[in-house]
Amino acid sequence: MCLMCERSAGPASPSRRRTLAALGLASVAGIAGLPGRAHAATPKPDNVLSPDQALERLMRGNERYASNQATDRDFASTRVSLASAQNPYACVLSCADSRVSPELCFDEARGDLFVTRIAGNYVTTDILASLEYGTAVLKAPLIMVLGHTRCGAISATVDALKNDTDFPGHIQSITTALMPAVRASVTSGQEGTLIEAATKENIRRNVGLLREATPILARSVREEKLKIVGGIYRLDTGRVELVG
Repeated sequence: MCLMCERSAGPASPSRRRTLAALGLASVAGIAGLPGRAHAATPKPDNVLSPDQALERLMRGNERYASNQATDRDFASTRVSLASAQNPYACVLSCADSRVSPELCFDEARGDLFVTRIAGNYVTTDILASLEYGTAVLKAPLIMVLGHTRCGAISATVDALKNDTDFPGHIQSITTALMPAVRASVTSGQEGTLIEAATKENIRRNVGLLREATPILARSVREEKLKIVGGIYRLDTGRVELVG
């Protein structure tokens, strides 16, 4: 059973099954050693990198962005080649915060990053499935879990812990998912503000979850085909710092 199965609620609906089929699970099966074939198209040859090269490129791009030296883009030049295939060099699990845009903060273009976003940048079953697709089928050798300073989702969770605050609709599910990281930060007495400590703890926990996610990600990490790292984006400077 996969690591995230315990979070799923019953069998997949017909619409979900059709979606998974459309994503090309035969290709995923091929990566896992089952019958199928791997996705081989490489419309952007420069994106074929080792995990270490991918991380280095990602951080170089952030330095350009933070230094206001972002690359001028010709979006028309890759439109035709990207119409039929994609081969991103990195996956990013980012917060949905409007002030954090992975393509901008890493100075990359269309087809370079495979981005999943959710408030609080935490792993769900569907996020995990998307990242498995990005790495096993599209062959991205790197995943970054990207949190950020002054995160509203983390702040709300701190508020829920300190003041027993309830939130309307489905927002409560976010604070429930993030609460373990906040509680751990309180008990460990980490340096800095509770919000920043909890943000980093949440990043670490989700990096660990992805590294252990079976059957696809954990195997790729063991075989050194995939690197999974954490980063925190600082809103005031635009810089991304790695979180160990």
